[in-house]
Amino acid sequence: QVQLVESGGGLVQAGGSLRLSCAASGRPGSDYTMGWFRQAPGKEREFVAAVSKRGDSTDYADSVKGRFTISRDNAKNTADLLMASLKAEDAAGYYCAASPRAWFSTSRRMSGFYTDWGQGTQVTVSS
Repeated sequence: QVQLVESGGGLVQAGGSLRLSCAASGRPGSDYTMGWFRQAPGKEREFVAAVSKRGDSTDYADSVKGRFTISRDNAKNTADLLMASLKAEDAAGYYCAASPRAWFSTSRRMSGFYTDWGQGTQVTVSS
């Protein structure tokens, strides 16, 4: 089991940028595929991005591709999500997740793929 703590959320203007960070503890971060999900009020939790255990593969939802960048630093046990060109529809609670499963599964876009979750950090986008 790994413990995850997100940080970096806040209020940002539309078009602006924000960096979210996820700190992992309890197990080496390199044991886990890391993902970011988001959930807006009244909506289901949705996949945002994922990064493989070694950080050499990434995957993005179509809605954020080209605007968001996921990365990880296994030496620091962190996984970051850099969000640029933010839109009102990006406003949501953002959640970090970890999975010991292999990267080569399309189910990495599904919440059930992940075994550990952080408490979330809120992102608000003002127009």
